[in-house]
Amino acid sequence: MVSLRSSLAAAGKIRRWRIIAVGLIALAAAGNLFSAGVDAVLDDWFAAQKELRSWSADFTQTRTLPALTQPLVTPGHVDFALPGDFRWALGRPERTIALGHGPEMFVVYPLLKRAERYPLGPDAPKQWRDMMSLLQAGFPRTRQEFEVQFQVLSVTETNGHWRLALQPRSAFARQMMPDLRLGLATNNFSLTSTELVFMDGSRMRNDFTNAVMNPALDGKLFRWQPPADYKVTSPLAK
Repeated sequence: MVSLRSSLAAAGKIRRWRIIAVGLIALAAAGNLFSAGVDAVLDDWFAAQKELRSWSADFTQTRTLPALTQPLVTPGHVDFALPGDFRWALGRPERTIALGHGPEMFVVYPLLKRAERYPLGPDAPKQWRDMMSLLQAGFPRTRQEFEVQFQVLSVTETNGHWRLALQPRSAFARQMMPDLRLGLATNNFSLTSTELVFMDGSRMRNDFTNAVMNPALDGKLFRWQPPADYKVTSPLAK
């Protein structure tokens, strides 16, 4: 029974972290690229990040699971604003919302009137910090900063898209997501897709449309106050 409880708890954490990770990796390519060579592509991406202040896009998420014969397809929307505010909403109506602002993040389930609170500061558990560091890697100031977090496996051109294959350097992050793939249009290098490959063989792909770089976003978009009728838990609390 103890083993079963532990397995279920671990599975629950994996599901929550997948939802969050998708938003973070989606943001990891919100800049522009201007060159075909790996080194030139990366250097130009880092230069473009200096112009980035905010980013918004609609997306269609496709989840492929070993246990299902048909993939799960769900629409959503993502918003990001420097220095680190984000809102990742999945479903219409919204079924899951991940909001990050200041020292904490909420994962909200509106239809269930439930929410989970997570720390974002230096006092958070190390494994959680490793996972959340993916957000910082999405907006690097320098190539050195980015390469501390990611190993670039390849940059290729296929059917009008650049395909970037990345791998997290954090051992814990690799246990969750050993393979990250980004797609960018070759005509203007805008982000078109992200794909996460998980250790259990499942995949989560996001295809982006209506992307806007540097939109004017109200700061209230990233702040959330739990309503009185919501149950709020802190899964990482000791």
